[in-house]
Amino acid sequence: MKYDVMIIGAGPGGIFAAYELAKSNRNLKIGVLEQGNPLEKRKCPIDGVKVTSCVNCPTCSIMNGFGGAGAFSDGKYNITNQFGGTLHEFIGKEQALELMRYVDRINLENGGEGTKLYTTANSDLKKKCLQNKLHLLDASVRHLGTDKNYVVLENLYAYLKQHVDFYFGSPAEEIEKTNEGFVIVSKGVRYTADRCIISVGRSGSKWIEGVCKKLEIPTLSNRVDLGVRVELPAEIFSHLTDELYESKIVYRTEKYGDLVRTFCMNPHGAVVTENTNGIVTVNGHSYEDKSKHTENTNFALLVSKHFSEPFNDSTAYAENIVKLSNMLGGGVMVQKFGDLIRGQRSTPPRIADGFVVPTLKATPGDLSLVLPKRILDGIIEMIYALDKIAPGTANDDTLLYGVEVKFYNMTVKTDNRLMTRYDGLYVIGDGSGVTHSLSHASASGVYVARDILKTISE
Repeated sequence: MKYDVMIIGAGPGGIFAAYELAKSNRNLKIGVLEQGNPLEKRKCPIDGVKVTSCVNCPTCSIMNGFGGAGAFSDGKYNITNQFGGTLHEFIGKEQALELMRYVDRINLENGGEGTKLYTTANSDLKKKCLQNKLHLLDASVRHLGTDKNYVVLENLYAYLKQHVDFYFGSPAEEIEKTNEGFVIVSKGVRYTADRCIISVGRSGSKWIEGVCKKLEIPTLSNRVDLGVRVELPAEIFSHLTDELYESKIVYRTEKYGDLVRTFCMNPHGAVVTENTNGIVTVNGHSYEDKSKHTENTNFALLVSKHFSEPFNDSTAYAENIVKLSNMLGGGVMVQKFGDLIRGQRSTPPRIADGFVVPTLKATPGDLSLVLPKRILDGIIEMIYALDKIAPGTANDDTLLYGVEVKFYNMTVKTDNRLMTRYDGLYVIGDGSGVTHSLSHASASGVYVARDILKTISE
């Protein structure tokens, strides 16, 4: 159980760290601990027929396992420094972009060939957004689709399992610093390693908080993004999605001056649920395969909240809001925009009478009983602002699903090598609080792997 490098977490960061180490042909002994299952065994029991809501599996197959929470996402790799994380603040803007492009090339070589790269460059939509107090962020977007993303992960795993020891169903319980390196304990087994890469993703937020506390690794308080997922006819946003696929649009509310942004846009996609640390939230997927397309487009509208004093636990704040939603709706709640504006809860007959057919079986309800007024006011303002560039967004029948939450780990203090105060202990990916996207997380894995290879050669 002695390894040169032990990686905790088989999400994007862990996968690309392992890939870069393995392809170096240094004969390194590499191990990966993952609390979830191999890709082929990641099956969510929700089928929409017999099982319609979360049954609280011991480990959520949507969030955990090989590929991490991004395995069943729509596989959007945003090549940009404008959103998706602050990796560029540690390693420089040019290097961050080059690493993201490198990740894109690896994906194309492993099953992603033929997918389209969208870009905001020279888009007239940017001008139209500015004319309506909206800001379109710059990015190139590679859309793999949920189906092609799965193929890429299959191919990466087929290569990695020949060079790397994977331990699935093996959550890391604790990390000890020793004179020789590190000891990682999982289910009573002690693994030793000269170097350790922690890449546990958003779902590992509570665990990494405990690790940092025990090892006295400094952290900074985190933020949380809270809001709803919007679902509407695909035609309403087709002029944006046909050109850009994913448009990251930011709006500053007039009432409070808060920033509201679009996130994870899924043209012809489906709304889905996620289980994070026992609470059920909402997300969205889309497919490259046109036979799997729906008639709807969905995207999130999120408001960022960051607490400092006297309360600084943004994650706990959001978790309690989601728990309230789960209590009232038995899971995810859905409401028509018109019902929300009129101050009435949606009911099954009202949802059925609408022109937008939901792609997720959710409980009709009243989001104003769940979301704080300031956040809900911001979302309503944003919907009316979007209606100016995409008329129909503020239609009565537009569906709002709640609650959507993006938890960000408290930022772990590292140097520009993404190393903690302990030589050889790295923290990467969304678990670090530094990255918030597939592309940034993957790039951080490559970056750290190269740093390890450099130190070994020295």
